[in-house]
Amino acid sequence: MTARRPAFARWLDDKNEITRMFLAAGSIPNLVNLAGGLPEPSTYPVEELAELARRAVAEHPGDALSYPPIDGLPALRDALAAKYATPALRLTRDNVLITSGGMQGLDLAGKALLDPGALIAAQSPAYLGALDAWRPRAPSYRPFFPDRNDFDPDAALAGAQFGYAVPNFSNPTGKLVGRDARAAMVCAARATGTWLVEDDPYGALYFDAAPLPSLQELDAAHETGDGPYDGPVVYMGSLSKQLVPGLRVGWVIAAPEMIAALTVAKQGSDMCTSGLSQRIALDALEGGAVARALPGILSLYRARRDALCAAMDAHLRPWWDWEVPVGGMFVWAVARDPAMNTDALLDVCMAEGVCVSPSSVFDPAGEDRRALRLNFTLNPEDKLAEGVRRLAVATEKFVARG
Repeated sequence: MTARRPAFARWLDDKNEITRMFLAAGSIPNLVNLAGGLPEPSTYPVEELAELARRAVAEHPGDALSYPPIDGLPALRDALAAKYATPALRLTRDNVLITSGGMQGLDLAGKALLDPGALIAAQSPAYLGALDAWRPRAPSYRPFFPDRNDFDPDAALAGAQFGYAVPNFSNPTGKLVGRDARAAMVCAARATGTWLVEDDPYGALYFDAAPLPSLQELDAAHETGDGPYDGPVVYMGSLSKQLVPGLRVGWVIAAPEMIAALTVAKQGSDMCTSGLSQRIALDALEGGAVARALPGILSLYRARRDALCAAMDAHLRPWWDWEVPVGGMFVWAVARDPAMNTDALLDVCMAEGVCVSPSSVFDPAGEDRRALRLNFTLNPEDKLAEGVRRLAVATEKFVARG
């Protein structure tokens, strides 16, 4: 007789099936997937990256094929420090940790800062990947809404282990946090002694507006002395949306004490990020591949955003309201009827051949069922229009059922 095996960890009972569905949707014939947040593969500079990979192995085998330092290749850390430094924001390699994609930065922040039940103050609705990263630590959440007139950043951050914000084209809403709200958040972080995680995967994707300063740039104005940045903002970025996601290269820029803590957490996670990927990333940054790819990405995504919003205007106005984002990857549609249940609507949408993201998965409490996140970056314009037409059919059928 075989003895019963121990149960899996309890946090797995609170699993998120939606992300798995997003990624699997591409294999369903004739389905229009508006649910995910994936880049357009035709923008990948394949030949240039293939040559960079060849050169990385041939010319830098020590970097590319060996175990690199836990905190990343020194040359890449130097390059990122130089890229993000300003006259006020003084950075050295001690401010930089290389991560295996942007998601690892979020995971490491949870490992370094969260004990079970700790409080996170989160810009809401919140990025599903962040909620997944911190789920094993069973945190509690205090939502805050920086676009509202009654936003009180001190009250939002006070007592939290850290604050979490996506100020550039938030996932899921696509909203851009204004400069005044950004400045208020960094002042509150200092006044309350709270770490403030600035997740910035979409910061390069401005279509119609001049880029706003990052939270970390604004916070640097409060620094005194001539040393490297030592403030409360923990900036996270990656190459996934501005070049390719497959390299799995991201970074954290923060005070040296935070970088040291995250490095200890990373040592017990994956020990190091791929040296080959880091070397390709370094050469792509310094050789201009990232800068050359970006204009084409912006042009394509701008046109697709316009196509999605035009189709929404033509088909969805009776049931949904939304704002046209000035960048990013998403449109957030809020039902005019407060009783709308987008969890239930999703089943009807799938039957009509369109996949969308219900708002409940972006709410730590799982209670917001009134909205949808729609992605415009992955599909061509005609497919976006067809997806919206199918969404309109599904909505009409769902509403008719009462």
